[in-house]
Amino acid sequence: MATLPAPSPLPPRESSLGYHGAVSEFKRRLIEATLHRMSGNRTHAARVLGLQRTYLLRLIRELGVAAPPPPARRRPLA
Repeated sequence: MATLPAPSPLPPRESSLGYHGAVSEFKRRLIEATLHRMSGNRTHAARVLGLQRTYLLRLIRELGVAAPPPPARRRPLA
């Protein structure tokens, strides 16, 4: 089983976001860190996080996740 990356602690100014804001910020940072670790591969990141790929994609949109673009697909050699 893969080890999840440790997200950065919230800076003091962000602690005033309240519970829901802090949870959203934690999710965003965790997803960003995982995507960077997986070189932008959303399928692998979803698997590591234990999420469905489609749900991860929705979270990326909703939380405004900044992540590297997904890797280019390889084309067959023919």
